[in-house]
Amino acid sequence: MFTDNSNEISNTANASSQLACRGVRGATTVRENTKEAILEATYDLLSTIILVNKIHPDDVASVYFTTTKDLNATYPAIAARQHGWYDVALICGHEMDVPDGLPMCARVLIHWNTTLSPQEIVHVYLKEAKSLRPDRDDHPPVRPIQMSEVEAAVKMLEHNL
Repeated sequence: MFTDNSNEISNTANASSQLACRGVRGATTVRENTKEAILEATYDLLSTIILVNKIHPDDVASVYFTTTKDLNATYPAIAARQHGWYDVALICGHEMDVPDGLPMCARVLIHWNTTLSPQEIVHVYLKEAKSLRPDRDDHPPVRPIQMSEVEAAVKMLEHNL
């Protein structure tokens, strides 16, 4: 028996007002295989994605981080925890080892519950990872390198002495 559900089917014009789980992609390159370098690059990537898309952790279903096999000094998902994403499901893995693939690359796929349409989502590719998506010329600017907590504490002590 056929049931007419045409009134329940949304059209494209209404799609952006309905909540849907969308993928937000991003990638960056890392200067060296150290814990600090991996976390700095991944933190900056997440910061940019969060800023340009106005993502709140309560709206994130899960995040999948990958790195090329030459990056294994730490889990890039720690950068999400540094952002306060304590209740978000996170997982890490390695990318396929493709000949002539971009080395020293960290990637992320965020599963985000949003009312934005796929065309409104900003995918972020930083540094050498911009070459992965040459079709995207609307990359947001890279934020300046932030000082570490130790550097900040030293500067504060120097200022107070």
